[in-house]
Amino acid sequence: MFDTLKSRIFQGNQFIKDIENAPMREQFRGLPVLKDSNCDGCKKCLDICPTGALSLNPLMIDMGKCTFCGACKNVCNKNAVNFSNFYKLASTSRSALMIDERATKELFEKTAIEVKKEIVSMFSRSLKLRQVSAGGCNGCEMELNACSNVNFDMGRFGIDFVASPRHADGIVITGPVTKNMAYALEDCYNATPNPKIVILCGACAISGGIFQKSDEINREFFEKYPVDLYIPGCPVHPLTFINGILGYIRGRK
Repeated sequence: MFDTLKSRIFQGNQFIKDIENAPMREQFRGLPVLKDSNCDGCKKCLDICPTGALSLNPLMIDMGKCTFCGACKNVCNKNAVNFSNFYKLASTSRSALMIDERATKELFEKTAIEVKKEIVSMFSRSLKLRQVSAGGCNGCEMELNACSNVNFDMGRFGIDFVASPRHADGIVITGPVTKNMAYALEDCYNATPNPKIVILCGACAISGGIFQKSDEINREFFEKYPVDLYIPGCPVHPLTFINGILGYIRGRK
């Protein structure tokens, strides 16, 4: 018992106290920082991007497609493409993930998530989610598992993953949605009681990612059902996911 107490005192508090203002390491690639005026139109960044996330005239990055690999930054010798370590990347609008030179972290944080009174009143105290891996590589899935560990402790905000869609308030989709998972995903959606929310987690779920041109994916689900929240990343960082959910069900502070 004394050894346990000594270990507890030595380790201190392992969880992140202020999850909404937690520092992020400098190496993290988050919100893009673009300088269209520096771009000379060489198209090196377009050629090297694995998902076609970049476009020119004006210079833009689609965070819904971006894998945040940094290859575009590495080939740009004009300093037109950079990444900040700002991790609050979630948005209720797909179009808001299209980042250009005007985007700043202050503006993005203020406008990306549209807070709805009915969502706040219904889910701000408790949100139970069913996660569906629709052909993912397990990268996003592992990060979502980490959201409930001792460091991030998502459960203290009333947010938990549940085993059955019958017990869920919404579903979190990862992966590009393969043909084999298309029916299972829709079945899970239909088994979730109304009202419910749909959250896309990661580049694969949002756009198909590196698999978007594959003949083995079936994304008809997104033509039938609305999406409430988009959370970019490859994989999605736990701080990005948790802050995205909190911003949606409580509003930005």
